[in-house]
Amino acid sequence: MSAVSTVVAQGVTQKITPPSIEYSALSPMLILFGVALAGVLVDAFAPPKARRLIQPLLAGAGFIGAFVAVVLLHARRQILAAGAVAIDGPTLFMQGTILVFAALAVLLVAERSLDSSGGALVASAAVVPGSKGSTAQRTSPEVQTEAYPLMVFSVTGMLLFVASNNLLVMFVALEILSLPLYLLAGLARRRRLLSQEAAMKYFLLGAFSSAFFLYGVAFAYGYASSVELGRVADAVGTVGKNDTYLYLSLALIGVGLFFKIGAAPFHSWTPDVYQGSPTPITAFMAAGTKVAAFGALLRVFYVAFGGMRWDWRPVIWAVAILTMVVGAVLALTQRDIKRMLAYSAVAHAGFLLVGMAGSNSDGLRGAMFYLVTYGFTTMAAFAVVSLVRTGDGEASDLSQWQGVGRTSPVLAGIFAFLLLALAGIPLTSGFTGKFAVFQAAIDGDATPLVIVALVCSAIAAFFYVRVIVVMFFSEPLADGPVVVTRPTLTFATVGIGALMTLLLGVVPQPLLDLANTAATSGFVR
Repeated sequence: MSAVSTVVAQGVTQKITPPSIEYSALSPMLILFGVALAGVLVDAFAPPKARRLIQPLLAGAGFIGAFVAVVLLHARRQILAAGAVAIDGPTLFMQGTILVFAALAVLLVAERSLDSSGGALVASAAVVPGSKGSTAQRTSPEVQTEAYPLMVFSVTGMLLFVASNNLLVMFVALEILSLPLYLLAGLARRRRLLSQEAAMKYFLLGAFSSAFFLYGVAFAYGYASSVELGRVADAVGTVGKNDTYLYLSLALIGVGLFFKIGAAPFHSWTPDVYQGSPTPITAFMAAGTKVAAFGALLRVFYVAFGGMRWDWRPVIWAVAILTMVVGAVLALTQRDIKRMLAYSAVAHAGFLLVGMAGSNSDGLRGAMFYLVTYGFTTMAAFAVVSLVRTGDGEASDLSQWQGVGRTSPVLAGIFAFLLLALAGIPLTSGFTGKFAVFQAAIDGDATPLVIVALVCSAIAAFFYVRVIVVMFFSEPLADGPVVVTRPTLTFATVGIGALMTLLLGVVPQPLLDLANTAATSGFVR
């Protein structure tokens, strides 16, 4: 095919030169796209036994290969694909983080089938203990292998989302990452109604979010005559422009992105989806989606609207305060463990916005570091939730966790450690993550916001400690839950998450240096 196409219109000959594409710089996304297509073919034509073996290996190899490609691109800083994609320090840092969390999610999904117990994965050949004294039960041998290509497609969208330098490309990436998640949220079986209700709510609210985002893109184009982030930034403050379009664009795009990070008052999907989805999918969304959404939010606000920091900082303040208060207070009223962790995720979105409110490079560094620490901790916490089960499925109600610390002290101790990390106790990654974003906010003259965040952190500590008290200071129930001991891959996920939570709390400097290097290089435009 010729590199130059010829178009004849009304007797005038025009030559259209296609953009130069550096495929090596796009290799992480291309690798995953190829793996996702291969996964679809495997699921369509391979026999069930082969699918159960090939799909997790294929997805895991794809994530590892894409991570290696990201590492090899560490020195790149350029705009690609006719201004549509940006490769820079923050982009590569967040892409690598997403891929690590996706690989951990594969461990959770690979071991067992997505069953209906709200998401626990139960090995097709493993015995799942019921209540004490009851006969052990076996689960269905069916495995929902379609989850793997859906996850890979979603991760592909996440990688493109954080790298988008064009608002229309960002919208396409938003749909690529969201549509598979709507399906994954509805894959629970025995609690089908709850799962499908969660998926439908997620879909409807996501559709509204996408509409707001796309409408904001239209206003951005009306203002800047371009949807490239750099050109929008160049147009900001230009004399003679219609600033109404600019502010409408900022507001509408912000609404779309605030929905994806689970910020209040756009958080209503978070508790229902976290509770109804299979737990491995919940862990994947809690870690990966939050990194992708914050990556896109930081790029849009720092690059496209960076010249109007004094206009959007008050909005970030208001949303951060509302998000922290709503997440911390409503978590106090929850009896379901997954809903409690969902409101905890809302509160943590507020803490991340505190760092962004500083609107400086330290805020970018702190946010990236916080995303890594939160992701490891929350994935391990949800993995623990999937292991504590009753005869009917996961022990979701708080009362069912009574005495777990006495019957399974090791697992309960790890869960207690993870909860304390989420609360921000010293010598955990949660403390160093909060210290990083709070310090950035103080340096950015947002000290009052940090005071509100500290109060909300104290409130949040109460519902974390309440779970620890129930586990260790209550008598075990006669028909209480048991811990599934056979799923080694799930225990590996718990161990990796807990170990990283400890290491990033005790020796955080290597990751802080890496985040600082990425933040110092900044976003290209």
